[in-house]
Amino acid sequence: MWISQKFQLLLVKEYQRLKTDEQKMLGWSARRELSKINYRIHTDAIKIHLIPAVITREQTSQVYADEADVLNVAMFGKTARQWREENPSSKGNIRDYASINELICLSNMENLNAVFIEQGMPQSERLIKLNQIAIHQMSVLDGGGIDRKLLK
Repeated sequence: MWISQKFQLLLVKEYQRLKTDEQKMLGWSARRELSKINYRIHTDAIKIHLIPAVITREQTSQVYADEADVLNVAMFGKTARQWREENPSSKGNIRDYASINELICLSNMENLNAVFIEQGMPQSERLIKLNQIAIHQMSVLDGGGIDRKLLK
């Protein structure tokens, strides 16, 4: 910093930029981790209520993948495979590119889908109901569904 004031200013600005970027990533990462934790509730419901006692490892994986895609289709309108085919150069999965509001909605839907599974609701009905919930929650989270009566 003793070299020049311009260099000192450059260092300070760069440091501030890096800290700001770091904070943005931490916020997104924390929300992504919350989504992963809530997914455990979802996978436990699948394990208890949808996985037969005698089944191969591959069949078990397919049941979990199908249920994950119920959430993906309800939220994003496409399966994980469809997203990968549309985004071959992207690393990770569709949820890694989700907005904060989408992750919040997904987290809610995972919990609701677990309840629906426990209630014995067929997958086709769950998909329709979850899609309706996703549409409603995203409109609220994005600010379009605010009840004007509450603002008065």
